[in-house]
Amino acid sequence: MSLNCNEIDLILSELDLAGGFVQEVVQPNFNSIAIYTYKPGLPKTVFISLAAGECRICETRRKITKNEKPLRFNEMLKSKIKGARILSCSQIGKERIIKIELEKAGAIYVMPQAQQHAAKKAKSLQNNEEDELFTLYIRLWSNAGNIFLCDKDGIILDSFYRRPAKGEKTGEKLELPEEKSLSEEEVRALNEKFKVREFEELSADYAAKNPEYPDLTFNQKVDLYYSENAAATSLESLLEQAEKWYESHRSRLASSLERLKEKRESFKNAGQYKHQGDLILAYGYQIDGKSNFLECEDFETGKKISIKIDPKKSAQENAASYYDTYKKQTSGMENLDFDIESSEKELAALEKQYHDIVAEKNPIKLEQILRKTQKPKQQEKKSHPGLDFLIDGWQIIVGRDATENDELLRHTVKGADMWLHVRDYHGGYVFIKNRPGKTVPLEILLAAGNLAVYFSKARKNGSADLYYTQVKHLRRAKNAPKGTVLPTNEKNLFIKLDEAKIRKILSGIE
Repeated sequence: MSLNCNEIDLILSELDLAGGFVQEVVQPNFNSIAIYTYKPGLPKTVFISLAAGECRICETRRKITKNEKPLRFNEMLKSKIKGARILSCSQIGKERIIKIELEKAGAIYVMPQAQQHAAKKAKSLQNNEEDELFTLYIRLWSNAGNIFLCDKDGIILDSFYRRPAKGEKTGEKLELPEEKSLSEEEVRALNEKFKVREFEELSADYAAKNPEYPDLTFNQKVDLYYSENAAATSLESLLEQAEKWYESHRSRLASSLERLKEKRESFKNAGQYKHQGDLILAYGYQIDGKSNFLECEDFETGKKISIKIDPKKSAQENAASYYDTYKKQTSGMENLDFDIESSEKELAALEKQYHDIVAEKNPIKLEQILRKTQKPKQQEKKSHPGLDFLIDGWQIIVGRDATENDELLRHTVKGADMWLHVRDYHGGYVFIKNRPGKTVPLEILLAAGNLAVYFSKARKNGSADLYYTQVKHLRRAKNAPKGTVLPTNEKNLFIKLDEAKIRKILSGIE
């Protein structure tokens, strides 16, 4: 239940914000904001919630968690009213709309002390002319709550929620309900209809737990009520979201892990393909060019078996096909072991993350955690194109195509950074970011070399020569395709692709 008009009047009378200054503005999420105010000896944090069914304003002593990334309205409000003096704060009639008038002093100029006295009067006049007047309107209507910052003429500078269809957008004049003067009878009727809640049970419970501070202000009662009761409902809803997110991710990871294990089981019989290849070579003279099967005696078991073959191919070609399958499954077994280990670690990390989420009791912090976990990786902004790897404190950047290579050369890497590229093959550029005072270790050079081969046409060969030099020794080739460079002072490096090293590097991709 949101605050009613009489409760808002009581809240504002206790807050007594007029004459104070705005010190800071913090927006923890997408439905609330906190304004830090100060009067000599009376700092107050004014918390405003626009959540449906929980619209309120009150003083809070709770720590307000900042959002990880700056939010639009919060940043605008800080730029406009931080440091401003609060001239007045009141409710418009009984409309549950709070009007806060603010004045922000003009610019203060630093000048030599000798000029201060002579310029004092002129400076005072100039500052008065540059003072800005703002009005902050806080509309505490459930399901239609909003906050507007307006200029002295009532034009909206920005709003917490932008609703163009309702005229609630920047540049529009804010439409306010017409103020009506109420008769004594109408006032009594409103007071009877909208009573100020006593929160008796909450007050009694608090007094029992804190006998040294038995009396609570109405602001404190409101803050306790919503933080303990309404927040509990919010917390329950957020935990339900967390459970759905966890079950979805756990199910996907568990299914993937199960498939990998099943595939590993099927690969355990890889040795039979080598054995069948041996049998084809041993009995190849029986291939008649017509039958799709080779009937022969297994010299290990003594039993007769049938081996599927291609009658149009020779014994050596059929055997080579089985040997290739054997090699692929043997190599695949190593990859599967790595993938299974990675999946198990990812599943364990998910379990820990969910445990930490469930243990979080602050609904605002929990909402921020959930928002971060549910954000698609595609939406995460990168400072540069390509892939990033961090190995033992060394940053390695890989451009995968001509466009990424060109962008990295133009905007990301510097002269002292190392550049690597395979010889005689198309491929991505690999850069090792320079660390002042340090020489690139051999292990880092080999890791970058492996990445250069892996992200090139030489990957199928399993090895390649590559050259490396510092970026400052690269010269752009005229009339050549995008990203083409000509190196000087280059050195040669032969790399035989290390699959285990590549798997380890890729598993730590950022």
